[in-house]
Parts: sequence; C-alpha cells; structure tokens
Amino acid sequence: MDSLTQIVLGAAVGEAVLGKRVGNKAMLYGAIAGTIPDLDTFASYFTDTVSALEIHRGFTHSVFFSIVFAPIFGKLVSLFEKSTSWKSWSWLFFWGFLTHPLLDAHTTWGTQLFWPLDLRLAYKNIFVIDPLYTLPFLIFLLLAMFQKRTSEQRRKWNNLGLIVSSFYLLFTLIFKGIAFFQFKEALQQQNISYLEIETKPTPFNSILWTANIDTENAYLIGHYSFFDKQPIQFSSYPKNHHLLGKLKQTDKIKRLIKISKGWYIITEKNGVLYFNDLRFGLLSLDKDASDFVFSYKINSTTKPIRIEEVKKRPSDGEKILSELWSRILGN
Repeated sequence: MDSLTQIVLGAAVGEAVLGKRVGNKAMLYGAIAGTIPDLDTFASYFTDTVSALEIHRGFTHSVFFSIVFAPIFGKLVSLFEKSTSWKSWSWLFFWGFLTHPLLDAHTTWGTQLFWPLDLRLAYKNIFVIDPLYTLPFLIFLLLAMFQKRTSEQRRKWNNLGLIVSSFYLLFTLIFKGIAFFQFKEALQQQNISYLEIETKPTPFNSILWTANIDTENAYLIGHYSFFDKQPIQFSSYPKNHHLLGKLKQTDKIKRLIKISKGWYIITEKNGVLYFNDLRFGLLSLDKDASDFVFSYKINSTTKPIRIEEVKKRPSDGEKILSELWSRILGN
C-alpha cells in the first residue's frame, strides 16, 4: 500500500499496543515502524532494475524481519524513551512491522511474507491506493489522537478505525469473488476457452474490476463495474513470447518472467523489445490501449543485457483518472 496508508496503519497499531502507557508517542513510533519495511525501495539506487524488483517486498516484508529486528529497534528506542520497557517497545515494533506486509499481501504485487521461502502472497483485492480504506481510517486515528491518553474514548476511536478498515478489506474480497464469477460467466456466454483468470481492482476503487485471461496465444483483458448494464467486452493482446528468441534463456529475462508469474507480453517498437508485466494492467481503459503500467526496455546490445523500466509520464496518470470515473459508472 502507499506510504500514507502504512503510516496510518502503523500509528493505529502502535496506539493499540502501547497508547495507554505512552500516549501519542505510541502513534509516532507505530508510524515509523509502519514505514520501515518500505525502505527496501532504496535498493533501486544501488542495484540493477531486475534485482530491485526481486528485493521489493521481500526480506523487509517477512515474519523473519519482524521477529529479528523488532527487539533491535525496541532496544534502541528504550535508550531515550524511558516511559516503558524495551520489551514493550519491541512488541510495538513487531506488530508495526508485521501488519505492514499483511496489508500489502492484499495488493497485486503481494509480499514474500515467509521469506526466505520463495512464496509471494498476493490476494489482489485492493489497489495500492484506495481512499475508501485510508480516509476513514485516518479520520478515526485523528479523533483518537486528540483524546487524553487514559481516555476510554481514545481506545474506542482507534479500535473503530481498525475495525472499519478491516471490514472494508473483507468486503473487497467479496467484491472480487462477485467480479470473478461475472467474468467467468461472460467468457462462457461468448464461448471463449481459456487457461486461467486473474482479477484485480482498478486504481483507487473497488467497484471497477479488471480480468486478465490466459489463452493459448494471447491474453484477454476485460473490465467489469457493478453498475454495468452491457455485456463485458474483452480486448486481445498477443503474447509474442517468440520475439524473445534466445534472449529467453538469459538470466535477467528468466528472472523477469519469474517476477511476472508468467503473465507477460512482448512488444516491439523501432526494433527494440519491451517486456510488459500484464499483472498491473494498462495505462488506459480504452479497448485499443497498448501502453502497460510496468514496461521494461530490453537493451540486448550490451553483455549482459540491460533491463530499463520505462518511465511513466504525468499525462499517463491524468488520462487514466479521467477515464476511471466514467467507466466506474457503467458501460
């Protein structure tokens, strides 16, 4: 999830663990704990693109990290915060560290919660930024913050934020199930044979859903809103895996394929190949859209080959935002 959401979650967890003893300092250190796992993003400044992708939401998002580093941070904080024991501070950091990846597991990228096991949990039921999850949570947290440390109302506001946000996550899982069956029914009605279906919410909401459908030679992409009145339409995108040729046997391409879970499309522009991670969709909801959210340029003129992420433009975000509201309201 985005940084603000993880700060809010961490602060609320910190309050639940230690707020009665240390007041707003519990929220402060909880917010810090909720931010620390995402420091793995700095790996992109010190390593290559593929390695940075592998590192993201790996070690720092694991149960192992939470268990090992919580006592370390707890001890450090206890050196200058004497209001409670280092064990209590460690308990706060443990839950701040652990709830971060537990929430991230609901997104499309997922988390390697059980690192070093090569298993990434990704439920794909909430977008990385969802105001309906974050804003009510933030409001309840702020209401709690301005209550006295020993106030029962403070506990109630904070607990209400945790409960409401958790129930929203539960509802998005139900929404995902409804959308899945709608896509499945549409494929049956249109006599489309397929190998696998993956569903995920579109940006900033849980009303409009996207499906990636794996067929023999192409991927189909479709959208479904709970307000739709017309049948679901699917756009076809050739896999073009053959364009990789011998590059498919190189180390970095093998690793990219593994990162994408095999959901990828190869495109060619001006003689240059691009690896497109299908899981995160397109930069437009238009049926003829061709630019993917995560696209990687394959520079095969160097040895070893170099992978470069295609930078997104501000206009890309503006375009999809303008399309989202209209499509959420139905086709």
